[in-house]
Amino acid sequence: MADSPAATPAPKRNAFTRFLDGVEWLGNLLPHPVTLFALLAIGIVFLSGLFGYLEVAVPDPRPAGAKGVAEDGMIRAVSLMDGDGVRRIFTGLVGNFTGFAPLGVVLVAMLGVGVAEKSGLLSAAVRSMVLGAPKHLVTVAIVFAGIVSNTASEVGYVVLIPLAAAIFYALGRHPLAGMAAAFAGVSGGYSANLLIGTIDPLLAGITQEAARLLDPDYIVVATANWYFMVASTFLITLVGSLVTIYIVEPKLGEYDASRADPTVLDDSMMNQITDGERKGLRWAGIALIGVLALMALTLLPEWGVLRNPETGDRINAPFFKGFVVWILIFFIATGYAYGRAAGTMKSDRDVIDAMAAALSSLGLYIVLVFFAAQFVAFFGWTNLGAITAVTGATFLQETGLTGPALFFLFILVCAVINLSLGSASAQWAVTAPIFVPMLMLIGYSPEVIQAAYRIGDSTTNIITPMMSYFGLILAWATRYDKNLGVGTLIAMMLPYTIFFLTLWSLFFFLWTFVLGIPVGPGSPTYYTS
Repeated sequence: MADSPAATPAPKRNAFTRFLDGVEWLGNLLPHPVTLFALLAIGIVFLSGLFGYLEVAVPDPRPAGAKGVAEDGMIRAVSLMDGDGVRRIFTGLVGNFTGFAPLGVVLVAMLGVGVAEKSGLLSAAVRSMVLGAPKHLVTVAIVFAGIVSNTASEVGYVVLIPLAAAIFYALGRHPLAGMAAAFAGVSGGYSANLLIGTIDPLLAGITQEAARLLDPDYIVVATANWYFMVASTFLITLVGSLVTIYIVEPKLGEYDASRADPTVLDDSMMNQITDGERKGLRWAGIALIGVLALMALTLLPEWGVLRNPETGDRINAPFFKGFVVWILIFFIATGYAYGRAAGTMKSDRDVIDAMAAALSSLGLYIVLVFFAAQFVAFFGWTNLGAITAVTGATFLQETGLTGPALFFLFILVCAVINLSLGSASAQWAVTAPIFVPMLMLIGYSPEVIQAAYRIGDSTTNIITPMMSYFGLILAWATRYDKNLGVGTLIAMMLPYTIFFLTLWSLFFFLWTFVLGIPVGPGSPTYYTS
């Protein structure tokens, strides 16, 4: 009798992979994500009581009289365990939930996405794009699309990340690897882009005000970091793709579809495009052109109704601030056009049923958001995030470093602070008045300081629950692996953080101080008073 074939040896796990296994194991010792956020919210209440009792406070670096600055110029820990705190919790609980920014965005966007999904448009579009495509090229395209999606506000979080999982599944690859690649591009590469986005004028305004503490006439424009951000787009695309292909996907191994929610797995994703689907895609394309034309009419002409009504600006305008409405319109128009042509939708009832089905699939996410919103709100009320930010900035100030190598430590401090204060503008509003004048006195320009800050602010977004969309990504991921915990998600994203933080910092140092290239048009590297 012939010998039975030898079993395929298990792939060797190197030290880095074993480290990630340890992170995943430790993280998954934590309870269910909903329970975890509930415990964190309760923990913040008790911690605030302790810090309030100890009267923990730090000097507020913002100018006296500025919005949110106390009369005594101090940021004090606020207790939620006294009478005022308890009343604030009871009266704010519902508002924290309904006012949690990602909740409304996701619900509105999913109304449109549900139509496109139910009609079959998403399945047909994905198959037409990726079947037969080289897998490495697909990975690169997903990371790149994630980075540039930041121009269109939340579209990356609510559309691209779940779509990337579906694309990887259609190719027979692990869907969580596709989700990780998209998440890395959207959030880990948040500050890289080819175009100026809504965050650029916001950060520039904060930097300018901080610079004027030292130089009252200093001006920082929205394009201050544009050159460096464009170059960073290609760096993050390359690094994110390589990390996905050579670290994350091998670690995840072969996908076990039995652990998924059956509603997200569509075996027809592997089928070739039919004639009916091709007809539907043509009509969806016509609908797409119509939506794009409508978008252009509201933004490009001088009389565009969605331009800034006061300044006429196209970037800092209602067009981008309300971009989720365009997501809704886009998917309803293209999904219904496809459905009518392909025969999958015949009346308005089909559209309504599709919307209802999409929202019904978000039950776990809505529960998760309720507790996550309380945690984020409590953390903000107590001032613990601001105290952490000022403490980190003070530590950097006390190091006494003055050379360009100082920026490695500066970026690292910003990355650590970002773990507890997830909003880019909120973190910069508190820390810029310390960092910008301090580094200007050493001789570095506000534009360069801002560019370095943005690296630290971006790279740890993907591993902190304080990032407002972290709960959404967790909810998406559990649809493909019902046993997935916080530890699995953090371990999956940690390699991106490590490589982004290291290589992006080195790239910044090379770009700015070795090659001497300006970070943006008219942006000097050094400041001279």
